[in-house]
Amino acid sequence: MSNLSNTSDQILQQARTLIVAGGYNGFSYADIAKVVGIRNASIHHHFPSKADLVRTLVARYRQEAETGLAELERHIGDPMGQLRAYLAYWEACILDNTASFCVCALLAGEAPLLPDEVRLEVKAHFRTLSAWLTRVMERGAKQDVLSLSATPEAEAEAFLATVHGAMLSARAYGNPQIFSTVTGTLLQRISSKA
Repeated sequence: MSNLSNTSDQILQQARTLIVAGGYNGFSYADIAKVVGIRNASIHHHFPSKADLVRTLVARYRQEAETGLAELERHIGDPMGQLRAYLAYWEACILDNTASFCVCALLAGEAPLLPDEVRLEVKAHFRTLSAWLTRVMERGAKQDVLSLSATPEAEAEAFLATVHGAMLSARAYGNPQIFSTVTGTLLQRISSKA
């Protein structure tokens, strides 16, 4: 049983890598089969269609994000500290190229072309992030550590869009430091200590 799970995990990991490199339509089962060392039929055994594979990948990705956000809240009580830790996670991933871009942000750029089940998972991921950021913004404003110029919901959406835009800029310029420059400016703007 662990071998099946291991193969499934390898398929999902390779799909994630390929999506970050080229998007939903930038890979095939044959691409995964070559790297994992299995036949296409074996992939179909685990994931009958590409939509099943990517939906499962995004659902797992969303669960990992929810777990990570809950850990941030458990270990860091300060809202500004939580935002800094969230950005530091992405900064480290971009700098060491372990995850140079959010899988869901990439897929969101392809939303009109995605199967419905994948698009719904991507939307759920964004809603999860937005809800968490809204709660952080609300706590930060109440504790007077964040200075909001709009509602917590609007600030959360702006924060999320800026983070994903910073990822895109870092990729476009081929310069991981762009992410830090953009997000540093973002934190400075919303800090009540600025």
